[in-house]
Amino acid sequence: QVQLVESGGGLVQPGGSLRLSCAASGINFNLYIVGWYRQAPGKQRELVARSRNSGSINYADSVKGRFTISRDNAKNTVYLQMNSLKPEDTAVYYCNAEHEVLGNNFWGQGTQVTVSS
Repeated sequence: QVQLVESGGGLVQPGGSLRLSCAASGINFNLYIVGWYRQAPGKQRELVARSRNSGSINYADSVKGRFTISRDNAKNTVYLQMNSLKPEDTAVYYCNAEHEVLGNNFWGQGTQVTVSS
């Protein structure tokens, strides 16, 4: 059974930082593109950042220079370090794993990030 379990969300003031973690089980982590998406109220889910095992990384323009994605294949875990947070970063953040060849796609349950003073 595949599980993606996120942690690290919460309430933070503008300009603050949070680190999200996503621990995967039931998959060969090395074969997956892993990443983070977010969905704000009334908006579509959007890509935040994703990482291929090759080292290739993509970021949404809105988070470039502020967010950093990293993966630890030995721990089957992907992280999202979020700095200089803005109120518009408020959303539910979802972990995603997509098989690079087969396209199998899995989601975590989501973790709430709220940026507010």
